[in-house]
Amino acid sequence: MVFTKRLREGVRRGRITCSVRIWMRPHVKAGGRYPMDEGQIVVDSIERIRLADITSNLARESGFNSVKDLLETAKHGPGDNVYLIRFRYLPPGAWDVPRTPGEARHEGTESGSRSSSERSQLLRRIRNIEPKRLPVRARRSQTTGRSRRRDK
Repeated sequence: MVFTKRLREGVRRGRITCSVRIWMRPHVKAGGRYPMDEGQIVVDSIERIRLADITSNLARESGFNSVKDLLETAKHGPGDNVYLIRFRYLPPGAWDVPRTPGEARHEGTESGSRSSSERSQLLRRIRNIEPKRLPVRARRSQTTGRSRRRDK
C-alpha cells in the first residue's frame, strides 16, 4: 500500500488506521504485509463498501479533511469498486501479534480495550520466558569452542 507523503506520519504514529481505495479489484489482502518506509503495513481487513458509506468521520479517520478530499486521492485508475482497508503500522523490529477475526478495531470501545490488554499481557509473558538451558555437554563444547572428542 502506498500513502501520500502527507499521510505517512499519521500512519506511523497510529493515528491513521484505515484507508479508502477505489480499484477495479483488490490490490491487498487481509493478513498481507506491505513495506512502508522502514516498517510494514499489516492489513487487518478489506471490505467492499458503497460510495454512500463514506462519511466525513470516515474521511477524518483516513487522514483527510473532507469526503471530497478523500475521493480525489482514493481513485486509482479506471476502477469503480470502493474498498475500506483497516490496517496497522509495524515499525522496524516490532513484534506482530495476529488479531483474531472477531477482534474490534476501534480504540476506546470496551472490547477494543480488552483485546489490547490481552495483547500486552501476551507480549509480557513472551518476553519473560526463560530460555531453555542446554545440556551440560553442549554448554561445555559451546563455551570452550572444542568438541568433547579429543584427538589422540
